[in-house]
Amino acid sequence: MTPLLEAVSIDKTYPGGTVANDRVNLTVNSGEIHAVVGENGAGKSTLMKILFGVEQPDGGEIRLDGKPVSFADPGEAIEAGIGMVFQHFSLVPTFSVYENVVLGAEPRNGITFDRARAIAEVKELSERYRLHVDPLPPVGQLPVGQQQRVEILKALYRSARVVILDEPTAVLAPQEVVELFAAVRSLAAQGCTVIFIAHKLPEVLEISDRITVMRGGKSVGEVQASEATEQSLATMMVGREITLRVDRHANDGARTLAVKDLKIVGEAGTTVCGELDINVHAGEIVGLVGVEGNGQAELLNAVAGLCPIDGGTITLDGADLSPLDVRERRALGLASIPEDRIALGLATGSTVAENLVATRLYDSRFVRRGLLDLKAIKAYAEQLIDRFSIRVGGSLSAIGTLSGGNMQKVVVARELAEQPKVLLVSQPTRGVDLAATQFIWRSITGARDAGAAVLLSSADLSELLALADRLVVFYRGRIVAAFVNSDDLAPETLGAYMLGIETQEPEAMRAGLR
Repeated sequence: MTPLLEAVSIDKTYPGGTVANDRVNLTVNSGEIHAVVGENGAGKSTLMKILFGVEQPDGGEIRLDGKPVSFADPGEAIEAGIGMVFQHFSLVPTFSVYENVVLGAEPRNGITFDRARAIAEVKELSERYRLHVDPLPPVGQLPVGQQQRVEILKALYRSARVVILDEPTAVLAPQEVVELFAAVRSLAAQGCTVIFIAHKLPEVLEISDRITVMRGGKSVGEVQASEATEQSLATMMVGREITLRVDRHANDGARTLAVKDLKIVGEAGTTVCGELDINVHAGEIVGLVGVEGNGQAELLNAVAGLCPIDGGTITLDGADLSPLDVRERRALGLASIPEDRIALGLATGSTVAENLVATRLYDSRFVRRGLLDLKAIKAYAEQLIDRFSIRVGGSLSAIGTLSGGNMQKVVVARELAEQPKVLLVSQPTRGVDLAATQFIWRSITGARDAGAAVLLSSADLSELLALADRLVVFYRGRIVAAFVNSDDLAPETLGAYMLGIETQEPEAMRAGLR
């Protein structure tokens, strides 16, 4: 049988000499769900952009139905029957679902837009492929899972035979993942071919028929999903055995961080957090669970001193943090690993050494008579580079020359160089590879084991389940459930609260909040 889509010996080198694809091969059969996995920088995204006409290969060949093809731009790829749903959607929030779907390919009745036909066609596509999207509401009013389905409908409306999904589950609740997978299986059952790009290996194994593994810009293997395991895929991706497992460990330490009746009002005057009560004890990790945008980030910012509060109290070892600025809170033992390492965690125009001491410029170890002691800073930075296994040419290297994982290690090293009392962590492994993820997880649990009270927010539910001793679920700025983490706690249970389907009984919630 002739494969539907092939990439044969694809090469791509970017200016500056970065080799993104090195003789990469990919074979996708008609009607299958084919996953492509690999660490950050493995070349997955570059290959997909080449298949979709966003990038042009330097060598090799793309074949469709066994015939060589080339796409100068995405328009040519779409015309050939290839669609792509990127991780970051390109929807017009004020337009309705059907208007977004048909935009640029509107059905006409003479010279006028045939609105009734557009609505009918979008509705029919939605029902046929089990996407279940109402064509009429403005897209901006839809939850993220529904918006993703609108992007899939856009590709299907343009008669895509191949749909490339780039990290489609990254921001979905468990129930939304189940619904997405049902839709993906329906696509495949009706003859559509799906290429599934992902980093969550359990999901890859659940949804795919075959899996291509990439490492270092090369395709290093292809396996049947039924014959693979998480461990075998991780080993192929990294090139050595790696285990993403840490010991959870509930500690009965003293209450270190206490948030009581916290209220935060946003710029538009709406309450983004209301009546929040959270305690975090020494030696435990409390995970903040919720679809992004439900108040978790605002809570962490409030504790860190990055945004004002409009009611309630935050205390650290009994000391009120409200009147204190960021530096004063740090002096009490608060450390923070922010959500966006580029925008909030690093000074991108500075060296690795400068970033590692950025929060300690008042420390007498690094300042003499009002001037920075560059020798002391360099020696300190080299110690942290070694201790936290940061891969870099030297402490004076520009931070921008590091990979995403090593940038994140710089932030982690700075915040954990000295044992904190309270550690705030947001999206600690977003965009980093498996090896860096393993190291960062161990660094966080090491801080916990040494007595830190850790408040952790992550869009990756598997990460929260792996690390947190307790889990607090947010929905529309309020806590709707709290659990002591255990191996019996299912993602689907958390998902029901994340989506506002269920609300926990007060007594059970109090037990989880401690």
